[in-house]
Amino acid sequence: MGYEILGTRQAPTFGLDTFGDVENGPDGQPVSQAEAIRQVVAEGVLADQVGVDYFGVGEHHRAEMAVSSPDVVLASVAGQTERIRLGTAVTVLSSDDPVRVYERFATLDAVSRGRAEVTLGRGSFTESFPLFGYSLDDYEALFAEKLDLFTHLQGEKPVDWSGTVRPALEGAQAYPVTEAGSLPAWVGVGGTPQSVVRAAAYGLPLVMAVIGGSPERFTPLADLYRRALKEAGHQELPISMHSPGHIAETDELAVAQHFPHHQAAFAKIGAERGWGPMSRADYDGMAGPRGALFVGSPETVAQKIAWAVRTLGLSRFQLKYGAGALPHEQRLNSIRLYGEQVIPRVKELLG
Repeated sequence: MGYEILGTRQAPTFGLDTFGDVENGPDGQPVSQAEAIRQVVAEGVLADQVGVDYFGVGEHHRAEMAVSSPDVVLASVAGQTERIRLGTAVTVLSSDDPVRVYERFATLDAVSRGRAEVTLGRGSFTESFPLFGYSLDDYEALFAEKLDLFTHLQGEKPVDWSGTVRPALEGAQAYPVTEAGSLPAWVGVGGTPQSVVRAAAYGLPLVMAVIGGSPERFTPLADLYRRALKEAGHQELPISMHSPGHIAETDELAVAQHFPHHQAAFAKIGAERGWGPMSRADYDGMAGPRGALFVGSPETVAQKIAWAVRTLGLSRFQLKYGAGALPHEQRLNSIRLYGEQVIPRVKELLG
């Protein structure tokens, strides 16, 4: 399915992820969601220019995260770039239709000349379920069955399929077909062994969302995935890691820029989910040498990424570079530093 071009354990690749976070304008009020979407396109174009390998756009249905249709945004990026791979972070397959997802991203693959992929997941938010008429009582079945159907569609031949969450298919096929013969797909997981084993059973590469604690605690899951691949008779496949962070010229500047926006975003979500507030001590722990936040100068972030790649045997690292209302200009600078200084330094450190 073309996974060899996505990165191997011997030659890791480097990506950027965004949720289309809405910044505050000069008047202190959020800019329009339309402006936030245009900013994402500009950020994707810059990522291509500075040598980043992958640009992922997450799907959300919230006021503070502007992108609900990543494929449309990525198509705009595709028209202004030449080499960067384009995908999602993630596509909420549970509340979408696998046939339409396949067709949309096969279309993106066509307009990007073979640079499209998709990361399938259940998402960390649930707004899309009532929005599209799904019950959270079916949370597990929706993803399990729709992922199964999606893997059938990857053969790009007529499909016979039946389940409980959507009508059956009899000899149906998704169009357009891709020039490569299949659309590359990854499975995004948040840390549950069952999700890791399921991805391995289908022979799909894995993206681990490491957004808290330490990347080290995901080592058992990476090992479990590799064992499950072997037991299922699949070859070794890529493992990627998605983690939040921010880069500036110095450690102090990076933290000063990132912390207030990360803290505010955490507080908003925490109020919805019953979490306590994030203290500066909490943040400093996560931004430390073994924490899940990749914040600092180019050298600091490069050293930490190299450590994470070695620790988990990563094929790709994906930096989630925005944080709440973090200004667009600071995001652009972070992207420049990531492409021009961090990535070359990580490659040097890994030898």
